[in-house]
Amino acid sequence: QVELAESGGGLVQAGGSLRISCAASGIIFSSYVMDWYRQAPGQSRELVARITAGGSSSYTDSVKGRFTISRDNGKNVIYLQMNSLRPEDTAVYYCHAVRTSEAQYPWLGTWGQGTQVTVSS
Repeated sequence: QVELAESGGGLVQAGGSLRISCAASGIIFSSYVMDWYRQAPGQSRELVARITAGGSSSYTDSVKGRFTISRDNGKNVIYLQMNSLRPEDTAVYYCHAVRTSEAQYPWLGTWGQGTQVTVSS
């Protein structure tokens, strides 16, 4: 059974930094694409960052240059380092895992429970 557990969310002032983590279990971690999504109140869930099994990363335009996704295949953990945070980054951040072969079908993946990130102005 795949389980994803996020941690590290909290309240930070604009311009500050925060790192959130996601620990995965029940999967062959190195065979999975790992994502961070976020959902703000009243908005749809959006893909923020993705990292492939091989370590290639991609980002939505609004976070490029500010956020960095990374993974530790030995510990089955991914991270999202968030710098220069803005109030519009406030959202629940969700970890998502999907097999590399199914990466184009995110609904086939598994979600974590989410962690709240709040950026005050």
